[in-house]
Amino acid sequence: MKDTDVRPVHPMLEKDYASQWLGIEVLRLADGHATTTMLVREEMLNGFGIAHGGMIFAFADTAFALACNPVGETGTITVASGVDINFLSSAMPGEQLTAVAEKSAGAGRSGVYDITITAAVEGSGPDDGRLVALFRGRSRTVPNRRNQNLPQSEDLSGKRNP
Repeated sequence: MKDTDVRPVHPMLEKDYASQWLGIEVLRLADGHATTTMLVREEMLNGFGIAHGGMIFAFADTAFALACNPVGETGTITVASGVDINFLSSAMPGEQLTAVAEKSAGAGRSGVYDITITAAVEGSGPDDGRLVALFRGRSRTVPNRRNQNLPQSEDLSGKRNP
């Protein structure tokens, strides 16, 4: 990417404070695809001095969400119905993580996405990475109830929920 190129922006990220805190940058967006990066910082480390698994999970989850949700108002959102992650190596402070999310399958309102997370020392190329984790996300497309006057649902206790 040239310095003059504009990085893709997804409206979902405007109020995604967790992804902002993580410092996630979007490199590429397409229908069913997202590529993101994140630098492993000191405050992301666990007691062993390696990236906390929850940080890597959150990073992969953001790439998953970006790949699932096309840019533009569709009246629906796509959310996770389940995920699995396999940690294969440790991410270290100062390493640049790259997540590549790809849609693997879809049927109706359901989808399956595979996200590969790699790590490279800051300044090296994205293809020079070591495999850190594999994340598989299962998605479901549902109505976007945010900012709409739709009926509230009821939980099992009979209480009304927004």
